[in-house]
Amino acid sequence: MNTILLVEDNPHIMKINSTSLMMEGYHILQATTAADCLQTLRSNDVDLIILDIMLPDGNGIALCSEIKHGYEIPILFLSALGENEDIIAALRAGGDDYLPKPYDINVLIARVEARLRSSYREKRFFRFGNLKFDTAARIGYCRERELTLTQKEFSLLLQLARGNGQIVSKGALYECVWGRPLAGDSTALYTAVSRLNAKLAEENAQVTISYFRGRGYALEAV
Repeated sequence: MNTILLVEDNPHIMKINSTSLMMEGYHILQATTAADCLQTLRSNDVDLIILDIMLPDGNGIALCSEIKHGYEIPILFLSALGENEDIIAALRAGGDDYLPKPYDINVLIARVEARLRSSYREKRFFRFGNLKFDTAARIGYCRERELTLTQKEFSLLLQLARGNGQIVSKGALYECVWGRPLAGDSTALYTAVSRLNAKLAEENAQVTISYFRGRGYALEAV
């Protein structure tokens, strides 16, 4: 089942799009702000983003550029801004398609189907700096050279890379990698991070995992 993230602050449009796409068999995630969108991406595998340009806490075009920096996820813009310059700006920011409002819901569904077909192969790969992740084979690469990672190390590094330079809490990392809530002792997480940093340094990956006291970890360029 494909997962679609709807980023829309209009509750009426959100309800119509969400209901219609769920009836087509898609798993739907919802975000009403740019911040909600980025947080949702850090903790979920998303196959397609349907993005409004006008958001309460930012501009969808800028958000698109930020997403494309760290994720290989197709983005379909929906917007009442239908001028040519708006469409050009959205596509140049990394958008894969643009549907002006108002639109026929069947046209939206057809656009979604087409975009998912074309991105089927591309979505398995994710990049951060010199790192590339094959999420299907669960293999990590640095400059196209395979990294020697355990499955937990792969999961941890991928989760941090998906944070796109933002801090990810120890609890979120632990639950994602070990499959259970963090119950006080974070020694396993600390050890895994230390081993990953050693491997990244050995490969001269030019990224490192930094610790922010009381907040968590972030993958950063060096």
